[in-house]
Amino acid sequence: MTITRAGGVDDNAKSGTLGIRIGLGWAKSPTFATGQCPVMKYHRGLMQAIMHNRVQIAKAVNATVISLDEAPQGYKDFDKGAAKKFILDPHGIARKAA
Repeated sequence: MTITRAGGVDDNAKSGTLGIRIGLGWAKSPTFATGQCPVMKYHRGLMQAIMHNRVQIAKAVNATVISLDEAPQGYKDFDKGAAKKFILDPHGIARKAA
């Protein structure tokens, strides 16, 4: 199954394909690694920082609270590459808490 992203800059980006020029890579000696970040190593400290108000996570990740009515525009903005995280708040609970 191939998942395409409408906002990709070219056909490779739309399908998640990575093109590598082996000759250039050989000359430059880059490294490439994949995998999940080690969440268990950092989650307790981050949780404590959030709970004790030492870090405002919504500001750090550029979170934007939107209503359910604003969701279609949020998806369009995301597909265009907006550097935002959207939080759907259909009942207005997150806005009241902020």
